[in-house]
Amino acid sequence: MIFLGLVVTLAAIVVGVAVVLENTGEAQVTVFGDTVPGITEQWHVFMAGAVVAIVLMAGLMVAALGFKRAMNMRRELRELRDEHEESLQTLEMERRKLQQALAQARRQGGGPQPSVPAQRVAPN
Repeated sequence: MIFLGLVVTLAAIVVGVAVVLENTGEAQVTVFGDTVPGITEQWHVFMAGAVVAIVLMAGLMVAALGFKRAMNMRRELRELRDEHEESLQTLEMERRKLQQALAQARRQGGGPQPSVPAQRVAPN
């Protein structure tokens, strides 16, 4: 893939240089009804287009990287939420088992006392 990208890049550079060298006539560019100063030849127009294309590609790359980063963050947050939910469920199951063991020990009377202190439930 890297090799293919380098070949395409090299081909684009060769075509760009060929266009610049072959177009030597005069040109005039108008934007919103005003003539753009400093652009007097065809190759100037081409170079201006190349600069705009580079800026466009840079903007698209930044947007794509930002999108990728946001998606990675969302996936990581989702995984953390799932882990947290599993942890809460596991702790809740352990709490119920301990409550049942405590209740059973109290029913049996004088049996071995559990080493886990009773939990207090906070009022809502």
